[in-house]
Amino acid sequence: MARPAFMIWAGLAMLAAGLSVLAATAPFSADPVLDAIIRWHGVLPRVAISIIAGAALGLSGLLLQRVLRNPLAEPTTLGISSGAQLALVAATLFAPKLLAGSREPVAFAGGIAAVTLVLALTWRRGLQPVSVVLAGMMITLVAGAASAALILGQGQYMMSLFIWGGGALGQQSWGPALGLLLRLVVAALVALLLLRPLAVLGLDDAAARGLGLSITRARLAVVAVATALASSVVAEIGIIGFVGLAAPALARTGGARTPRQMLLAAPLIGAVLLWLTDGVVQCLAAHDLDGLPTGAATALLGAPLLLWLLPRLRMIERPADRAPARTGRTSGHPPRVLALLGGLVLGLVALGLALGRSGTGMDGAGGGLHLATGALFADLLPWRLPRLAVAAAAGAMLAAAGTILQRVTANPLASPDVLGVGAGAGLGLAVVLLTLPAAGMGARLGGAAIGAVLVLGFILWLARRSGFAAERLLLAGLATAALCNAVLIAVVATGGFRAFALLGWLSGSTAAVTPGDAWMTGIAAVVLILPLALAGRWLALLPLGPVVARAAGLDVGQSRMVLVLAAALLTAAAALQIGPLGFVGLIAPHAARLLGLRRPLHQLAGAVLIGVALMVVADWLARMAAFPYQLPVGLFASILGGPYLIWLLGRGRGGGP
Repeated sequence: MARPAFMIWAGLAMLAAGLSVLAATAPFSADPVLDAIIRWHGVLPRVAISIIAGAALGLSGLLLQRVLRNPLAEPTTLGISSGAQLALVAATLFAPKLLAGSREPVAFAGGIAAVTLVLALTWRRGLQPVSVVLAGMMITLVAGAASAALILGQGQYMMSLFIWGGGALGQQSWGPALGLLLRLVVAALVALLLLRPLAVLGLDDAAARGLGLSITRARLAVVAVATALASSVVAEIGIIGFVGLAAPALARTGGARTPRQMLLAAPLIGAVLLWLTDGVVQCLAAHDLDGLPTGAATALLGAPLLLWLLPRLRMIERPADRAPARTGRTSGHPPRVLALLGGLVLGLVALGLALGRSGTGMDGAGGGLHLATGALFADLLPWRLPRLAVAAAAGAMLAAAGTILQRVTANPLASPDVLGVGAGAGLGLAVVLLTLPAAGMGARLGGAAIGAVLVLGFILWLARRSGFAAERLLLAGLATAALCNAVLIAVVATGGFRAFALLGWLSGSTAAVTPGDAWMTGIAAVVLILPLALAGRWLALLPLGPVVARAAGLDVGQSRMVLVLAAALLTAAAALQIGPLGFVGLIAPHAARLLGLRRPLHQLAGAVLIGVALMVVADWLARMAAFPYQLPVGLFASILGGPYLIWLLGRGRGGGP
């Protein structure tokens, strides 16, 4: 590492040490004996585990980046951390005996399953960096939704999920720190033994084979070591994001080049990063900002770093797959297909209103399915109809927004949630809740809309600099969403009434909607979707590229701006009532295209109907799955869309709009 960089990191380490000294010397009580016990069993183990976990994540990220030749690879971007978290949550709820001996094997099983799925999905595409990270971050979303659904299905309070999932470093003994230190030492020794294979893996595949290296075995061995190390961190302190991404990148920036130099620099930088971040979090806690997860704070660093790295991918990115896109078939009878979809939606709505569960005990749990008719149906209608109407309207608006974004960007994987528009709406809502003591519905809608517009405009500005490259656009959106979500988690962790209101929005439940909410959301859907019937020509020409669109007489800038604004408003109006939703805006346009609805307005109408159907089913499942508990609708939207998304990633990007 170059001397200037070394001096900078030495200074940051001293700053972290100073923050730790302040935390350790602060009085905790009036009893000096109790203070000494708290320092020895709480403060000092927390400092130790922040250093050890940061070094472990730095080493894990370095190994993954080296073996995959991918500067964006790290445990969180490859789904390893979320897979480990899902395994731990499932074992805690359904097989607690598995955790009696050690949590690490369970976490490792989940992490290795997630990264195996990522590699399987992208193996045929030569493990292209952007494809690998895109698959990993999508699997992270699905695994996170599944973890939340499992916990909430057991009636647990959601705040614990946010705190643990955000990476909480609070300690009560030296056991976790010493156990993690032992695993770090073992992994470092294994990495030293693999030093030559790591050096060879930095070359292209042909050169590595020419030197006699079994590429597949070497990759699997290194990935297993990195996964075990990252899973151990998740098992002890939860998910810590982006340290594994930042440490190797900053080591390279500081002048480390050879594998030996990187093996030394990346863990040290990772240790300083997490140590310093946790020191800042503890200082904030001393000023009445207690409860902020350290992992959420690291995302505030890692997400901007990912955005900074994206334009530089062209130097290391492998050639893209130039196989012709699948064009699919075009339906000869779009009105008939739309009529069938409309009939399906009506049937699902009728079932959603009539079909429910009847309780057999005092708590209403344990009953079977029951079809309400007559007077019972009339009694239940005022309770079920508003939430079903809100879900249906939100599904329609998100599907319309997804169709617009996929056509404006000529990117079949674009959607409001993937591009971070929903998270931007949440950030705008958070600003309104924090600045206006009694924010009404109009102020909340305005804040959500402004947040969505700003985030979407920022993403499209970044994409324009790279010629609207599909993968970079998606990765920029995912990074921006991570940044917005980190801010939201920080706000929730501060507590208070406004944080509670934001937590209610994040949960995405339709249980408390009123008839007024249903009317407002339905009117917003009609007002925002119907004018899109006039934009058929824009939606047809924009996917063909700006040159063709201008040649056809289209004002590209103006049409894009109008459509982007419409997509942002649709997303904000949907998210305001139902929280952040996953995959509806991505799946609905694809499903419409698979049904042969390829013309712009036909696809838009089909996507809207499919979005309504998805959300009606998701709302019914949210009401039934853990009856009498009400689960977030967005979780079931993600779970319903997850299998389709994984299939889509496995077969390639598919045809264009």
